[in-house]
Amino acid sequence: MGKSKGKQRKQVTLPPELPPEITEDEIEVSDEDLQFVDENTDYAGFVSRLDTHSITRQVTRVEGLSEDALEALYEKRRRKALEQKENEKSVVQVDPLDALPVKTLDGEVYYRTFSQIPEVAENEEGNEDKSIVKLTKAERRAKLKRSKKEAKKQGKELAKTEEVQPTQQEAVLAEVKEDLMVEETFETKKCKLAELGMALLADPESNIKSLKEMLQFAKDGDHSIVKLGLLSLLAVFKDIIPGYRIRLPTEKELEMKVSKEVKKMRFYESTLLSAYKGYLQKLLALDKQPIFHHVVVRCICTLLDAVPHFNFRESLLGAVVRNIGSSDDVVRRLCCATIKSLFTNEGKHGGEATVEAVRLIADHVKAHDCQLHPDSVEVLMSLSFDEDLGKPEVQVGNNKMKNKKNKKRKNIEETNQIQGNDRKKGKREMMAKMKEEVAADYKAVAYTPDVEERKKMQSETLSAVFETYFRILRHTTQSSVASSEANGSTAPGASGAHPLLAPCLSGLGKFSHLIDLDYIGDLVNYLKRLASGGSNSDGSAQKVQNMTVSECLRCCIVAFKVMRSNLDALNVDLQDFFVQLYNLVLEYRPGSRDQGEVLAEALKIMLCDDRQHDMQKAAAFVKRLATFSLCFGSAESMAALVTLKNLLQKNVKCRNLLENDAGGGSVSGSIAKYQPHASDPNLSGALASVLWELDLLSKHYHPTISTLASSISGMNTAQNQVYLSISPQQAFINLSLEQESFNPKFSTQKSNNKRKRGTGPSTLASINPTSIDENEVSKKLSRHFMLLRDIKENERVRGELDRTKSSLQLYEEYKKQTKSLKHKTKKSKKRLPVN
Repeated sequence: MGKSKGKQRKQVTLPPELPPEITEDEIEVSDEDLQFVDENTDYAGFVSRLDTHSITRQVTRVEGLSEDALEALYEKRRRKALEQKENEKSVVQVDPLDALPVKTLDGEVYYRTFSQIPEVAENEEGNEDKSIVKLTKAERRAKLKRSKKEAKKQGKELAKTEEVQPTQQEAVLAEVKEDLMVEETFETKKCKLAELGMALLADPESNIKSLKEMLQFAKDGDHSIVKLGLLSLLAVFKDIIPGYRIRLPTEKELEMKVSKEVKKMRFYESTLLSAYKGYLQKLLALDKQPIFHHVVVRCICTLLDAVPHFNFRESLLGAVVRNIGSSDDVVRRLCCATIKSLFTNEGKHGGEATVEAVRLIADHVKAHDCQLHPDSVEVLMSLSFDEDLGKPEVQVGNNKMKNKKNKKRKNIEETNQIQGNDRKKGKREMMAKMKEEVAADYKAVAYTPDVEERKKMQSETLSAVFETYFRILRHTTQSSVASSEANGSTAPGASGAHPLLAPCLSGLGKFSHLIDLDYIGDLVNYLKRLASGGSNSDGSAQKVQNMTVSECLRCCIVAFKVMRSNLDALNVDLQDFFVQLYNLVLEYRPGSRDQGEVLAEALKIMLCDDRQHDMQKAAAFVKRLATFSLCFGSAESMAALVTLKNLLQKNVKCRNLLENDAGGGSVSGSIAKYQPHASDPNLSGALASVLWELDLLSKHYHPTISTLASSISGMNTAQNQVYLSISPQQAFINLSLEQESFNPKFSTQKSNNKRKRGTGPSTLASINPTSIDENEVSKKLSRHFMLLRDIKENERVRGELDRTKSSLQLYEEYKKQTKSLKHKTKKSKKRLPVN
């Protein structure tokens, strides 16, 4: 601003340009102008008072100069003013010798510049313009003061800009210094943590106060320091926590006088317990932050596994059970491994942690409405129960000794009462109380509780386990029935709606011998309803409930295991489960290995391990298994053929199915006609059929299956006896493992048939049978069917695209028509005459 004001003052001192010269002859004054001036003398009176002499001297004329000299003087002044303006705007670059250039981070080099301020000699200006402008001394002093003030202001502004805007190199140096400072602080904190931890591990009692100092590192702003602090505290607590549960002294105990060692021990225990509590609170608070989730879960699981007997176990168990069904695989596996370790190593906590964990799992399943990861219930399979717990042990000798001791004690008490020695009696009572307290404390810290408590804890654990299993069964049944009633069929996208059913059925099968008899009836009813989810009552393959074939087979297996373990106490008809198995065999689709093992286990438990079956039912299963063997892989076919041979050996009358006569398998009398699509095996009439499938199976590409099928056709028990000693499960596993490295070999026979003239080589002769592989054929077929499906899907999508295009075109035409109609209506309104 000061600079601009100086410029304005310099422009004022310069004389203005001369007006255009007009002769007096050209000036015309009208009568109206004279009349206006005469009438308004008050407004135009100042004209008469003007100093015309000074005006002519300043503006119009210069004394003592001719017109040519006057024009040259004006031109010289004009030229000088223009030069001054150009000098003020010009910027001078600093010489590279005087100042080094500056290189930016982008790699550009630039030199410093400054604006040149012209210095006008006042003396020369005064000499040149002496005849035109004359400044007084006061005006010159004021002008000098203003110029000095403007110079000071400009210097201050430049200093401020330099301070506010540092160079880029200084900014980079500042960032590097900050990074170095951060690294130095990190290293110092890391070393401090290591020193405190080593001191605590070396002498915990003397350095117990360092725990609170280490706990402060877990509250640091740096995430890396927080993680290091948590892990360091984990290692310290894991090492210094005692093997007993700390009980803080009561108020009465604190008032008592104790020795220095007892005081020291109390201080150590109280400090340890308070620091451990703060550590757990910090872990639970950080568990909600994703960046610390993995570290916190690892710390909690390690502590629970290492010191399950110590204080605040409930908080650790709650955190682990909450994460047992996490979507994160690492967290879920870590929590499941910790729970399994608690179940298998009950010596560390005496079984109390097992009861608490099972109860928390039951509540967790209930809170999430049975929609959890299967691992959250599968951990219950690691439980083990002592069946002989609590049985009375009769020892006559010990009872006699105990009776003698009791009699002696009674006699002593009687004699003491007779003697009336009150002092000894009080001393004895006090000693007895102290012994009871010591026994109670020892019992509290002991790892092995007595038999009664173990029996109580085992019953509580069993009740919680079966409560969880029955809740899962009830939820599955109710949700399936509700979905079938609401939609009439399986709801779309509802696959996997019962994730806990498979581990629930496995657990029921394992602990079936421990189920109370009062609940077996309800359990069998639930299993019947679930097993019937695979098919309708008429045997059709339509799904009524959202149940897979594998789950329905597991329901049948569990029902047989439960009834076998309680066979003496119950008499329940299992015919419905045989009907379900008869229908599920046809619904089976080869998939994973686990599904095939489930089918093999069902065949073993329900058909092979059972006693002799009814002739009609056995014949129906024999025919159904023979048909099944033709449709699926070699492992499934092997399990079915082993079961078929077992049934034929147990039921001699069913061997009539091997006869190829007109009457089928009939021996005498009229037999119902064979109905292959019947849902009940007793009504299928399988005795009227023939096992023609064995003839095809004897030509199977796998030599083991062809040999077994041939032996069944001849019922030669001397040959291939090995298949009677193995179960369907073992046969399935053996053949599935062998199939991975199996390479079928075919014997080619030369045909003597003469080829016709003009025909090329036949396609059958050109095929190399040794190159045929079942896996390759299945892959080719799958690719073929996938291609067909993609073609159909492409056609469907193209049809939808054409329909959408046509609808869009119709919409565009509609918009055009509406626009034209609106335009026409506007035109018609404009043309209407206005009244």
